[in-house]
Amino acid sequence: MKPMIAIVGRPNVGKSMLFNRLAGQRLSIVEDTPGVTRDRLYAQCEWNGRTFTIVDTGGIEPDTDNEILLFMREQAEIAIQNATVTVFVCDIKTGMTASDQDVATMLLKSGKPVVLAVNKMDATGLTNPDIYEFYNLGLGDPVAVSAIHGHGTGDLLDACLAYFPPEDGDEEEDDAVKVAIIGKPNVGKSSLVNRILGEQRVIVSDVAGTTRDTVDSRFENKNGKYVFIDTAGMRKKSKVDDRIEKFSVLRATMAIERSDVCLIMIDAQEGVTEQDTKVAGIAHEAGKACVIVVNKWDAIEKDDKTMDRMREEVRRDLSYMTYAPVVFISALTGQRVDRLFELINFVNDQASMRITTGMLNSVLADATARVQPPTDKGRRLKVYYMTQIGVKPPHFVCFCNDAKLFHFSYQRYLENQIRNTFGLEGTPVRLTIRQKGDKEG
Repeated sequence: MKPMIAIVGRPNVGKSMLFNRLAGQRLSIVEDTPGVTRDRLYAQCEWNGRTFTIVDTGGIEPDTDNEILLFMREQAEIAIQNATVTVFVCDIKTGMTASDQDVATMLLKSGKPVVLAVNKMDATGLTNPDIYEFYNLGLGDPVAVSAIHGHGTGDLLDACLAYFPPEDGDEEEDDAVKVAIIGKPNVGKSSLVNRILGEQRVIVSDVAGTTRDTVDSRFENKNGKYVFIDTAGMRKKSKVDDRIEKFSVLRATMAIERSDVCLIMIDAQEGVTEQDTKVAGIAHEAGKACVIVVNKWDAIEKDDKTMDRMREEVRRDLSYMTYAPVVFISALTGQRVDRLFELINFVNDQASMRITTGMLNSVLADATARVQPPTDKGRRLKVYYMTQIGVKPPHFVCFCNDAKLFHFSYQRYLENQIRNTFGLEGTPVRLTIRQKGDKEG
């Protein structure tokens, strides 16, 4: 297991800015509004030859009645429990506050190693004498850092590395299946992750849009190893006026990009909405293996035809992804959640399938004999051969005499023939048409 550094502190001391500086990329949402980082957010880092994970947490408000702030505090506590070392960030500009003292007491109680970082020390040269008051927290020597300019981050990481266990050499390469859970806000994505993980890993509340960052959760069971990427719910573009929300849509799209399998969640009570078709479309365009997950099935009045009707409705509204299996679950009661693992493994294997050129061409010969290729002004399309050039998604190239004759409907016919023969369920298929030298008739 890689060592882990949790970055904690009260709201607005620059934790996310420091996280981004250490991660070397703009992963955490940085805005001057307190309470922007709500869930824990992870990144892989390397320093002095050691790789480790850093976790950005929501600001800890020691005494609060606000529901979201309470959640954030719980999230931070979970991060501290799992961390190898905790970086406690304070702000030189506000000086040491009563809240800082409360957080320090909480960290001392946790018994975990703590490195104290005093942020916003932006001037170089003489040390600001105000830093010395932070010795009162009882957490040892403060490290002066400037998240904006990057000063002091090396010293900070050196201080953290001192607490790392010796390297065990078997930090093996990841073979886990990366699963992005996507869908519009409030469809139950976080509830599903929590149901699978069996802990309050992601903030769940009835306020739409609670998850703003994507959060990676590792999980292993008899079916295999998984990384669940819980994404912020995607909203209609017109509603994305809040700048923070804009980042979240971008982040969800990035989560789709780095996943192997997408679980497209749909609310059984609302059916397929226009927003769902957009979300599914992003996954389809990205060429990801998909499973359509109809959630909140426990809340539906059912007769013996309800499931078939809903399945037909999903198929009709998401007509471009008829390849994706549909499963009906309840994240609340856990109904059929176990079945998801079989489906995730199945569609991931299908997306990774390689088909030999010989087998492809026998299917092609059979298909062209059954349905003649189209003609245009007396010129007939000739399909010479087909070969597979990639997986995830399976990507085939067709060589023919004239690409203009290769009508879209005939491409779809060939794709269906390949699917009928080899399955390829749950994954899009890419078909590229290439024209052989123009000399050929």
